[in-house]
Amino acid sequence: MKSMNLITMKPCCRILIASKSNSFLGLPFKEASTNLSNFRLNLRQKSDFDSYPRRIINRTQKLYCVPNLSWGQSRVFSSPIGRGLHVIASVASDFRNYSTSVETRVNDKNFERIYVQGGLNVKPLVAEKIDLDEHAAGAGGEHVKNDESLKEEGEGQVEVRGGEESEAVKEAWKLLENAVVTYCGSPIGTLAANDPNDKLPLNYDQVFIRDFIPSALAFLLKGDKDIVKNFLLHTLQLQSWEKTVDCYSPGQGLMPASFKVRTVPLDDNKYEEVLDPDFGESAIGRVAPVDSGLWWIILLRAYGKITGDYGLQERVDVQTGIKLILNLCLSDGFDMFPSLLVTDGSCMIDRRMGIHGHPLEIQALFYSALRCSREMLSLDEGSKNLVNAINNRLSALSFHIREYYWVDMKKINEIYRYKTEEYSTDATNKFNIYPEQIPHWLMDWIPEEGGYLIGNLQPAHMDFRFFTLGNLWSIVSSLGTPKQNEAILNLIEAKWDDIVGSMPLKICYPALENEEWRIITGSDPKNTPWSYHNGGSWPTLLWQFTLACIKMNRTDLAKKAVDLAEKRLRVDQWPEYYDTRYGKFTGKQARLYQTWTIAGFLTSKMLLENPEMASLLFWEEDYDLLEICVCALKKSGRKKCSRGAAKSQILV
Repeated sequence: MKSMNLITMKPCCRILIASKSNSFLGLPFKEASTNLSNFRLNLRQKSDFDSYPRRIINRTQKLYCVPNLSWGQSRVFSSPIGRGLHVIASVASDFRNYSTSVETRVNDKNFERIYVQGGLNVKPLVAEKIDLDEHAAGAGGEHVKNDESLKEEGEGQVEVRGGEESEAVKEAWKLLENAVVTYCGSPIGTLAANDPNDKLPLNYDQVFIRDFIPSALAFLLKGDKDIVKNFLLHTLQLQSWEKTVDCYSPGQGLMPASFKVRTVPLDDNKYEEVLDPDFGESAIGRVAPVDSGLWWIILLRAYGKITGDYGLQERVDVQTGIKLILNLCLSDGFDMFPSLLVTDGSCMIDRRMGIHGHPLEIQALFYSALRCSREMLSLDEGSKNLVNAINNRLSALSFHIREYYWVDMKKINEIYRYKTEEYSTDATNKFNIYPEQIPHWLMDWIPEEGGYLIGNLQPAHMDFRFFTLGNLWSIVSSLGTPKQNEAILNLIEAKWDDIVGSMPLKICYPALENEEWRIITGSDPKNTPWSYHNGGSWPTLLWQFTLACIKMNRTDLAKKAVDLAEKRLRVDQWPEYYDTRYGKFTGKQARLYQTWTIAGFLTSKMLLENPEMASLLFWEEDYDLLEICVCALKKSGRKKCSRGAAKSQILV
């Protein structure tokens, strides 16, 4: 059998910490230094490591790939990177004690037991390409599966179907491959946009976690897993770096919105590569990305499902990364709702658009990430409380969204007759919604057969706009009931001209106009009516639409949308978004050769050609969740709980 070009990982145990830092792993610096003596590198393994690239971190905690670094002992590192940096032995990631209501902290004893007894080879970090035959073993003794074993599992293989590729598909693959970013000689992600004529790329020359998802799926469906594996591991290493805005640090577990590979000069005309993450401290509006960590978890599951390589999920550093994200999302706060409370601009719509609070998009991604995590978390005593918290949150969240976010003709008529100022646990109008909030456009717009999940819900406020990504991902994740999922696609079909038009798909409908646009967006000149986030059309939404349609056996709708896009995208140079009410014009400030436009198109084409692969990427209804009652019925005296209500919704 031919040798296989696979990825193995070698451990890195050198982290540079600024001398002024007063903590490491959640402990005072001196105490941490003492405890970390337990993690000394076995010097007999030194010869195995010397030729590999190294990872070091400077005072701003940037990631470096440094070849031929001497690993003999702790020492002071002197270079243009920074001064006063102490080298200390480290483990896979910067794990610190952390605490939330789900009590999944990593205590000292467990931490020490996992990493010391397992050795540094258990969870390596730095990727190196090697050739292995079918008898080779992976790092840490894990067996590397060959093509035949993957075939036996029924995963990781994409059967090539259909005739010759179209010119649009050929060009799209070429452009996607040209957008690949390398780090230390290995692919690590794709640029947000790669227009050679763009003289002011801003942050479009970076790798965005959110933007890379369709690129990752395209590569996985094609059979190329290396770039996705590298991306998952390197972004994991960027997690929890304490980048700040005005000296204030975000919560531990936060994933960056994007990162950039920078080249830093050293002495003697030498250079090294740096991974420089952006947690929002450089973003327009300075907003932290809530969705990055959720997308990372979703991609991690997709990687295992498509490739059959579940060993990545089982790594200790990956398991800890999942827990850090969940603890950040599941921590208790002032909010009373099971939905996730976020600021404006913290998701795909990353500018002021009136979606602060509990936007549907984040709730759908949150629900998906919880379901993914429940599948991937290792079942042990340390994760028992976390899994229980996930189950409780899933039950509460699904009921909350299905019950209160759903609108159709029947529900709108019910809201139209709401009584207000109700005080009791049995109130019908629980959020004190005023009937006058129902917009005039909605009464004539919503079809008899169909419905959708509204964009947002808060006390005395319902955002009745149709947000496409949130509704599509609610179908994909089964956040909505089967009946609701079907109704959403019925609405899209009935309102095809409004939501699809000349170019799929509207990010939201309708656009904010006139005084409403001025007040809600702050007169944003980029989010003018029917442009960009304010009713613009985004071709990258094609792959979510295709996935939702395949799940609901409505591939006719997906094919219609993909064919529509294929006619224009190549001619229009793959723009980021389209403007006007029906998406007829290329966006006035749209970047050309936008990578997630290209990747979304390719992923949609491959899913339609291989619909069986789509089943690996979506979730069916979880009937076990309906057995979890999230309210103590006897104690509260409530007449209806999530279990009974959700069951009745399913059985209708």
